[in-house]
Amino acid sequence: MAFKVIFLEEFGKAFVPRQIIPNIRQYVFKAGFNEVPYKFFGMLFYVSAGFTTLIFITSIFPYLKRFSSLQIYIFSFFSWFFIQLVFVSLFIMILYFYMDLKIYYRTKKMEEQLPDFLQILSSNLKGGLTFERALWASIKPRFNILGSEMAKASKKVMTGYEVSRALIDLSDKYDSLMLRRTVDLLISEVESGGNVADLIDRIVDNLKETKALKDEMSASAIAYVLFISIIVILISPLLFALSFHLLQLLISFTDKLATTTANVRSLPFTFSKVSVNTDDFRQFSVIALFVISLFSSMIVAIVEKDSVKGGIKYIPIYVFGSMSLYFFFMKILNLLFGGILK
Repeated sequence: MAFKVIFLEEFGKAFVPRQIIPNIRQYVFKAGFNEVPYKFFGMLFYVSAGFTTLIFITSIFPYLKRFSSLQIYIFSFFSWFFIQLVFVSLFIMILYFYMDLKIYYRTKKMEEQLPDFLQILSSNLKGGLTFERALWASIKPRFNILGSEMAKASKKVMTGYEVSRALIDLSDKYDSLMLRRTVDLLISEVESGGNVADLIDRIVDNLKETKALKDEMSASAIAYVLFISIIVILISPLLFALSFHLLQLLISFTDKLATTTANVRSLPFTFSKVSVNTDDFRQFSVIALFVISLFSSMIVAIVEKDSVKGGIKYIPIYVFGSMSLYFFFMKILNLLFGGILK
């Protein structure tokens, strides 16, 4: 009986449900990939299975030895399946995060290049070239992200492909409403035989006005971004560090007060010790700073660029900045409060 080796690509195709393959294909195209990475999905399953097996053997299986054989089989299956599901979900979330970020920056770069490309296309049309040849002649090396896909669309058109179909395929490669609207207007004008060059000039003027308005809004948002950054990186760490030491001071004071009043029987009341764990508050501070950094980065992105995805770049800045200053303030305040707490 021959044993068939399952390679990464074949296993990846078997691992990914067929119903979602069209959606995955469209998604990876927008990220700039030419095909679905089946090898990656196959490797994803093998890696997650390896991690699952390691965790199961080292952390869970030793506790199952006390059960019967049937119970061991049942618990082993469900625990292994659950751990595998957790790892696969985690890897997919990381992959989605990476792909979404890549789509965002790829689309953003393309939209920056689109007005210049359309200006060259308009000049070529005014020079007497047909739309097909003008499209090809407009492709320049500086249009790296837009130019590669535009070159594919132009080759399709020059080999007999319909202009409308080629441009629609082009717009499907980007997650851009701006490009889709531009393509729809171009297709309508080309099919109606109108003056495409004049239409492109109007589109370019509109795109430039929109960009100028966005830049003006971004400039006015700098004050808000600066205010939020100061709160996240400077004020919040200082307040959490100060609260930690004030809590220590309060606990020390109430403990001493409780000890003193316990020995004085003539008092009609007594103080009890405060049962608060400062280590729990320290952990809470770190988690709170991380959450504050995460949501603040999203708020800054919405204020500055009107897009949550643009806040990804602020997350490491806010997290590193707030954590670094938190531990710095903890050291400084520990020196200041050290004499009082003794």
